[in-house]
Amino acid sequence: MKHRRPPHCRRAIARAVGSAGALAVALSLGMTPAVAAGKTSDKPAATGFSADQPDPNTPLAPENDEAPQHHKPVHPEALTSARTAPSGLQLTMPAPTGQNSVGMVGLHLVDTSRTDPYVPGNKPRELMVSLWYPATATSGHYQAPWMPSVSGAHFLASRGLSPQQVTLPKTAGHVLAPVKTSLGKLPVLLYSTGLHSDRAMGTALAQDLASRGYLVVTVDHTHDANEVQFPANRLELNRMPSGTHSSDTLKVRAADIKFVINALGKISSGGNPDAGHATLPSGLSKSVDTSRIGMFGWSLGGAAVDTAMQLDKRIDAGANLDGQFFGTAPSKDLDRPFMLFSSGGHNRNNDSSWRTLWSHLKGYRVDIKLKGAAHLSFSDSEWMVPQWAGLLGLSQTQVQQQYGTIDPNRAVQVQRVYLAAFFDQELRHKHSTLLDGPAGKYPEISFVR
Repeated sequence: MKHRRPPHCRRAIARAVGSAGALAVALSLGMTPAVAAGKTSDKPAATGFSADQPDPNTPLAPENDEAPQHHKPVHPEALTSARTAPSGLQLTMPAPTGQNSVGMVGLHLVDTSRTDPYVPGNKPRELMVSLWYPATATSGHYQAPWMPSVSGAHFLASRGLSPQQVTLPKTAGHVLAPVKTSLGKLPVLLYSTGLHSDRAMGTALAQDLASRGYLVVTVDHTHDANEVQFPANRLELNRMPSGTHSSDTLKVRAADIKFVINALGKISSGGNPDAGHATLPSGLSKSVDTSRIGMFGWSLGGAAVDTAMQLDKRIDAGANLDGQFFGTAPSKDLDRPFMLFSSGGHNRNNDSSWRTLWSHLKGYRVDIKLKGAAHLSFSDSEWMVPQWAGLLGLSQTQVQQQYGTIDPNRAVQVQRVYLAAFFDQELRHKHSTLLDGPAGKYPEISFVR
C-alpha cells in the first residue's frame, strides 16, 4: 500500500523545484494533472472514498498503483540501448509451483467494432495479451522475458534505471511450446492489472496458475498502461486524458475483457484472432474451455473484475486483489462467486465500496486479508523492487513502507495458494478447506466475517 511522502519530504521537494517543478514530479509518478495539482472531480466521502473518483491521498487510490521509485522522464536513447552488454544486476522471479511446465504466446488483437477512447482519430481499439498455459516438450522453445526489450527499457528508464544496470528476468513461459493436451480443455483465467500498470505485473501469479493447469490471459489495456510493445517494436504509452473518471476507465477495461473472451472463442473454434495471423501453439484450439472462465485483477484491475462480470455473464467467478470499486457496478446484484483478497490494512470495514459490493454478492463469497502485505504487494513489484532497491538508494524501511513487512517470496506463495484454491473450487469443483477458515499453515491469512 502506498504511503504518502513524509511532510518534510514534500516540503523539501516543493522548495527545491517550485510549484511547477513539483507538478512535474507528481506527473512523473503517474498521477493525472488534476490529481497532481490537488484537484479531483468529486469530494471524498467521510471514509476517504468517493462514489466515482478516489481521494488521491488514500493509499488505495488508483493513482498510487505505482510507488514513487525516482521516476524520471524517458529519453529516446534509453530505448535503443535495450540490447546491450549484460547489466550488473540480473533480476530473478519466483518459479511456478504447479506440476506442469509453462508455455506462453503473445497475441496482437484488434477490435474493429470499437474505437480507442484514449487517442484521437477514430482508431480501432488494439490490445496486446499474453497466454500462459501448461506445456509439454519445452526444449527448443526460449523463455519469454518478463517484458519485451523496448517496453522493458522504457519501464526501467521511467524508474531511473537502465538495461545496463538491470536485466529484467526471464519468465517460466516457453514461447510457442505445445499445449499439454493430455489435460483436456483448460479453464480460462483473465487478468487485469493496476492503473497505468503493465500486464507483466501479474506474471508471478499467471505463470503459477498456468503450471496448475489453467489457461491464463494477461491483458494490457492500451493507452491506460504505461507502455505496451506491439509487433515491429511499436511502443504505445499512457495517453489517458487527464481527469478520466475511474468508472469510465473500468467500462473500457470491461469491454476489453469481453473482446478478449470473444477472441478466445475464435481460437477454440479453430480460428486465429491475431491481427498478423501469428503462429499459435500446437494444441491450443482444442484446449480452450470457454465454458469455465474466471477473472482476477489487482487494484483498479480488481475493480474491473466486477464491472466485467456485470457486462459479460460468461465470467463464472471473480477475485479482486486489493482494489477499490467505482461507479454503479458494486451496487448491482451479482450471483456468481467472488473473492475479496486484501492487504493487511484494507478490508470492507474501512472501504465502503467493498461493503456495498459485499451486500450485493448473492453467490458464494469470501473476504480474506494478508497480514503484513501492502497494496503494492499484489503486483510483481513485490519481488522485483527489493532486488533493485539498493541501486535507487532505498532503505529496507522505505521498501517496507511501500510493500509491507511480509517476506516477498512468502507474499507471492500465499497469494498463489489462495487464488488457486478459489478458482479450483469454483471452476473445477474441487473444494478447498483453506476457504473454510483460518489455516495453521498460513497464519498470515485472516477471514473478514
